[in-house]
Amino acid sequence: MQAKDELGRYGESLAARMLSDRGYEILHRNWRCRQGELDIVAATGRTLVVCEVKTRRSNRFGAPAEAVHPGKANRIRSLTTQYLAAHPGRWQDIRFDVVSVLRPAAGPAQLQHLIGAF
Repeated sequence: MQAKDELGRYGESLAARMLSDRGYEILHRNWRCRQGELDIVAATGRTLVVCEVKTRRSNRFGAPAEAVHPGKANRIRSLTTQYLAAHPGRWQDIRFDVVSVLRPAAGPAQLQHLIGAF
């Protein structure tokens, strides 16, 4: 389990850096409440962006983003409601993104930012 956790942290760090480099303000990483965790909460302008990060070593079991199934998306929406209750703001829009990170055994990691993925 430790290797999987390390891979996840690696992917989240890459995703946060990529978003920051693209001008997003990272508000929280690994925001937790009793119901669960949001990987990255960011802002771009007046849009709150909740970003789920999925990291894999290969596409053997499908692309990383395919792990965000409808049940997972609903859970993230529910957690976002909890986040907004704890951190009220004047957001004009809320968007749900996915960052897919593929870290092969050789070569650099490949990131894909799916904007408005669900």
